[in-house]
Amino acid sequence: MEQAFDIRNQPLGDSAVLVTLSENITPETADRVLALNQTLRAAQIEGVVDCVPAYTSLLVKYDSSKIEFEHLTKKILSIKFRSRDANNSESQRIEIPVRYGGDQGPDLENVAGLTGLTTEEVIRLHCSAEYTVCFIGFLPGFPYLSGMDPRLAASRLATPRQLVPAGSVGIARSQTGIYPLDSPGGWRIIGRTTLTIFDPRCEPPVLLKAGDRIKFIPVAGGEEINGS
Repeated sequence: MEQAFDIRNQPLGDSAVLVTLSENITPETADRVLALNQTLRAAQIEGVVDCVPAYTSLLVKYDSSKIEFEHLTKKILSIKFRSRDANNSESQRIEIPVRYGGDQGPDLENVAGLTGLTTEEVIRLHCSAEYTVCFIGFLPGFPYLSGMDPRLAASRLATPRQLVPAGSVGIARSQTGIYPLDSPGGWRIIGRTTLTIFDPRCEPPVLLKAGDRIKFIPVAGGEEINGS
């Protein structure tokens, strides 16, 4: 079913427009952003160079010598789009094996304490959802995901770690994500995957892209849940 939408267009310099669909970070808003991203790319509007999705907005880069800001925004405002097809050929579903707790997830017990859950419940809830990659940012290949159970929301660390190992799975407020590289970071780490999320020697260098779906799978070597 086609959907109309209310958006706010904000010029960013003379070669980009920020299209904001909502002020609220929700799975529904993220899905609409990705749907708009798919539709604009498929429309192949002359002068549009690239589209970069985020949680609630889409950055549209354009060549001002080929299309003017006013003309582009009118085209965007005129677009009606269908609900995003999560099963299209460009989208992939990836299972991410994770060892939870212990040395792999040093903050698992802290998250349990902050949320009033047991560590087993944290793992179960984290693995029960299917997540959508809303956008890539912060580090090359770092996926920002929608779909986390709100019961898992936990504050960031008061003092960020100087080193978070690559593959670490973390929670920060209502977000969850995967560190693709060794880096500093303030997310609460509940587990780690052995999958390579970013490798500059590969083509493409990143494992995940906006629109992909993720399922976390608990594996032996960390804390386990009954039946896993």
